[in-house]
Amino acid sequence: MSDYSCLLPSSGEWKQDVTNWLSEDVPAFDIGGFVVGSDQKSATLLAKSNGVLCGVPFAAEVYKQCGLTVEWHYAEGAYLDTSKASDGRLKIATVTGPAKDILLAERTSLNILSRASGVASRAHQMRSLANEAGYKGIIAGTRKTTPGLRRLEKYSMLVGGCDTHRYDLSSMVMLKDNHIWARGSITNAVRDARRACGFATKIEVECQSEAEADEAIEAGADVVMLDNFTPEELGPCARSIKARWGGKKHFLLECSGGLTLDNISSYICHDIDIYSTSAIHQGVPVVDFSLKLDH
Repeated sequence: MSDYSCLLPSSGEWKQDVTNWLSEDVPAFDIGGFVVGSDQKSATLLAKSNGVLCGVPFAAEVYKQCGLTVEWHYAEGAYLDTSKASDGRLKIATVTGPAKDILLAERTSLNILSRASGVASRAHQMRSLANEAGYKGIIAGTRKTTPGLRRLEKYSMLVGGCDTHRYDLSSMVMLKDNHIWARGSITNAVRDARRACGFATKIEVECQSEAEADEAIEAGADVVMLDNFTPEELGPCARSIKARWGGKKHFLLECSGGLTLDNISSYICHDIDIYSTSAIHQGVPVVDFSLKLDH
């Protein structure tokens, strides 16, 4: 199993994210901490619903910043099956330290794990459905992430087995309908984008028809997104484009718009290189965790 923590630098903004999340939770006095005091205690982190465990490095950083030690019993990316526990609660980790600091870390760490594991679990489901349909290409998330949580959510997509797509506006150029309308044509928009981004950055163009896809390919787009096509429209269009441009231009075809767990199988077409969807991170259920002091 991959060590996903290696994605996160030993120092960086992600640790400041954790600091900010902790500060957000205690802007003034910690009255609960005063009540329980600083006696040494241990607590058990429990999973109460099934899913892919995700967010371990972030939660571990919460515990570290609160002066706690933690022993993890499951690795990042492991599938949690609560039926294996007699009471339906899997013991994920043991946290040790002053009682007040355990409770200080409790909610922030649980929120991180719940959200991250929810995204990773949905990504895993989507990837599994594509595999069952025989699709070996890319399933990717989108930039429709929660403000302030993009790093965590994009990381969770990877743990769940999906691609992150572009991380931000600087990592790939995506020319959508508004860009094209503002410049007058796909050709003009691609030309201007290439002048600024150079050879090292890919250009993707959102297309509403086969004719627009042809214009984008001719203009030099690296990725052509077939946006909001129906399953019935997608296959013939993709096959036609690949047949017409095969060996003449190098490009990738992407499908996006309206993809869900319920319909992904009907969209699968092997002429499509990438399926992108916000369904793996928007509105997904969380995985339920709790942290209980041992007594």
